[in-house]
Amino acid sequence: MTQLYPIGVFDSGVGGLSVLRHLQAQLPAEQFVYLADQGHVPYGSRSAQEIIQFSQGITQFFLQLKAKAIVIACNTASAAALSLLREQFDLPFVGMEPAVKPAAQQTQSGKVGILATGGTFASERYARLTNKYAKSVSVWEDPCVGLVPEIEAGRLDSPAVHHILQQALSPMLVAGVDTVVLGCTHYPFVLPVVEGIVGTAVSIIDPAPAVARQTGVVLRQNGLLTEAEQPGGVRFITTGLAEPYARQIERLLGLVAVGVETAVWHGNQLSVGQ
Repeated sequence: MTQLYPIGVFDSGVGGLSVLRHLQAQLPAEQFVYLADQGHVPYGSRSAQEIIQFSQGITQFFLQLKAKAIVIACNTASAAALSLLREQFDLPFVGMEPAVKPAAQQTQSGKVGILATGGTFASERYARLTNKYAKSVSVWEDPCVGLVPEIEAGRLDSPAVHHILQQALSPMLVAGVDTVVLGCTHYPFVLPVVEGIVGTAVSIIDPAPAVARQTGVVLRQNGLLTEAEQPGGVRFITTGLAEPYARQIERLLGLVAVGVETAVWHGNQLSVGQ
């Protein structure tokens, strides 16, 4: 019966689609519900308390949809809310975190660059991560202010995107960074721009494939893995505008004629189409 229950996936916007594509590749028989909280995007500039409230409301919403597990496809929300959600709700959660550990393990120069949001950098979770795994390396950080709104607007190759990433990456390259971590799920969608700036000598780490693999592990450990042979699917929901979101999905995932539902916040609670 587990195939009747979906996996909830959420982000502040379209960034988590970079995780969803790996989840679908890794778990093709699963049903997913992807919620983009575009009414509150971006999360990176919001307080931890706000993000916790949004994450709690979205979790309650997924529970109403009979979700069997939740993937927080957002580094900022994972940093702010993951530990608390695991304490408050009795279902498996898989979260994101900047790939500090693999970056520290693979760097040859001992110098690592991390692109993430201000919310991620300010979190206790990120501080613990760097303190545990990055003591032996030098870390350069940049919040890439303004990058998420550009990606949300579909401007993946705009002059602003090039400027933001050039400003972030140039000091890292001068310092001798040889490994760059994409610490926000929006950022893989501007990977070609990042690659154009850093060149082939710098490794770029996207943690999304590892998160998809971990989701499969968690489902299997909890007896929740769908064994059906038929392909699964995705239900797309946004707290923003449906039509622009559908165009973003089509462009970013290569899908056509995508159906999108809208959800509305009532205080700290979500409901569809009301």
